[in-house]
Amino acid sequence: HVQLVESGGDSVQPGGSLTLSCVNSGDTFPSHCMGWFRQRPGQPREGVASIDSLGVPKYRDYVKDRFTISRDNTANTLSFQMNNLRAEDSAEYFCAVYTRSRPCQRSTLVVGWWDTWGQGTQVTVS
Repeated sequence: HVQLVESGGDSVQPGGSLTLSCVNSGDTFPSHCMGWFRQRPGQPREGVASIDSLGVPKYRDYVKDRFTISRDNTANTLSFQMNNLRAEDSAEYFCAVYTRSRPCQRSTLVVGWWDTWGQGTQVTVS
């Protein structure tokens, strides 16, 4: 059973940067699609970025030029470099993995597609 552990959330000023990490405990990490999601208070969870097993990323338009998703298959780690942070980026950030089929060669930002989630890490920009 795959477990995900996020880290790196913090409080930063507008214009600042953060790097989130998500460690995947499974031994089939390289074949999985992985994604980053966020949830603001009172709002539904939304997909922000995802990456397939081939390393092809997908981004929501509002983060495309500021955030970078990447994966280190040797360390079973998904990373999320967030630059030029804005107040509206404040949220709980979650990573997720799609384990139902492998290799995963096409990811999606649709929340309901993903099957395993981490516990979240808080990002506050103010």
